[in-house]
Amino acid sequence: MIVAGVLGAGVLYAMVRGYLYSDAFRQFLSAKASALAQVEGQFTPFRWDGLAVDTSAFEATGNGIVKAVRLDGLHTEVGVGGLRRGVWEIQGSRVQRIEVYVDARDQGTMLTPPEAAPPERVSPSLDQHKGWLPSEVELQGADVREVVVQARLNPGLVTLSAMKARLEPAGQKHAYRLETADGTLRLPGSGVPDIRLDRAKIRFHNGQVFLNHFEAAAWQDGHLSASGEWDATARRYALEGKVSGVKCDDLFSENWAKRCVGDLSSDFTLDNHAGAPVARGHLTVLNGTLTALPVLEALAAYADTRRFRILPLSEAHADWRWQNSQYFLTNLVLASEGLVRVEGSLDIRGRELEGRFHLGLAPGTLASIPGAETDVFTPGARGLMWAELRITGTLDHPKEDLTDRLVAAAGLRMFDLIPATGEKVIKFTRSIVSDGAPQAVQQELDNLKTRSKQARKITGILEGLLGGVSQPQPVPQPKPAGP
Repeated sequence: MIVAGVLGAGVLYAMVRGYLYSDAFRQFLSAKASALAQVEGQFTPFRWDGLAVDTSAFEATGNGIVKAVRLDGLHTEVGVGGLRRGVWEIQGSRVQRIEVYVDARDQGTMLTPPEAAPPERVSPSLDQHKGWLPSEVELQGADVREVVVQARLNPGLVTLSAMKARLEPAGQKHAYRLETADGTLRLPGSGVPDIRLDRAKIRFHNGQVFLNHFEAAAWQDGHLSASGEWDATARRYALEGKVSGVKCDDLFSENWAKRCVGDLSSDFTLDNHAGAPVARGHLTVLNGTLTALPVLEALAAYADTRRFRILPLSEAHADWRWQNSQYFLTNLVLASEGLVRVEGSLDIRGRELEGRFHLGLAPGTLASIPGAETDVFTPGARGLMWAELRITGTLDHPKEDLTDRLVAAAGLRMFDLIPATGEKVIKFTRSIVSDGAPQAVQQELDNLKTRSKQARKITGILEGLLGGVSQPQPVPQPKPAGP
């Protein structure tokens, strides 16, 4: 019986080994790998050493979200311990490189993957051991030295490179856990930095992908954490997380980076449940300082003080939303304790600005400007004087409407009561308005021309300051008629 058992085991091993070494097993594994990735492909010929096998590549293409898969340098071992359970145990797998091409766009031109050889079909005659050999595969783990992913989304191309990965079973059938390290993620859009991946833990099962943990870095000191899920069948995804340690000059252009200093942090959500991707969150700025903003410069000139030119922020936060490459800020608050408070909303469409705000100043701030605290500003909440403020123009050349209203409210009283302050304001107004005097100032000039000789003299001074017409020249008298 012992001899018969040994002989039987030897015969069984020979039969199993003969099947493993046959082309039928290669095609069997090709079909299983294709089903797992929802593609159709094949392995190149196997090179066996006992129950260990090497193959140079697996190439596949698909008609779903996954358009192409290429696997290079596979080494694995086939265990026979699962024969009684009806499975082939795939153990100790190592892969040099995996490339995946994904197209998750709703519409548009599909990503063209690299050409791959058409998959081979398993002939019924080759499947001669189907009745007693295992028909399932159990992947017991795999290490991947490099993962490369190119994904077409509606906003643009997303690329992932130089990522390491470890794959292992997650308990349920066809459920796996994936742990990654390192790598670089590039997102579409101008001004978006490369994201340096740290660690991620992912679980996927039957077309559902769950991002349980994600840590990454961006810019110089920025930190990103996130979690979420992706339904490959419905092509819907949702993420939530937090960004911290980002500097103002990381996000803003060189011009605006000089005007804003501080540390930004924000929570966020990102999903495409409404069709197009939409991101939203709440932004906070810590240790913030605003410098040389046009509206603050105007207030500094009117109040005859430098307090507005460098403004430390005691409070700075806003709700934000991103959609179709446009940014919308709501519930925006910028405040410097005891001096100024701004509340409102701002839309940024490309380079265009459109903002509406309530501007609150401490009482007495503009007391030196006649009419400012009676005609333009009115008492309101928090014991401040409030006025409406509109921001237009572009990111490079923002415009505000407060200057015209302050000058219009002051009128000639500014020059009758405080000539030095009036001259300073007019000089400053001309310095920030590239196309000449503000509308209100020009209207005052026109009014002055119809008034007394003293008014005409002031008109000449103002026009000289504003770069307009020089002082009035005397009108030549007609010569007496000849005889």
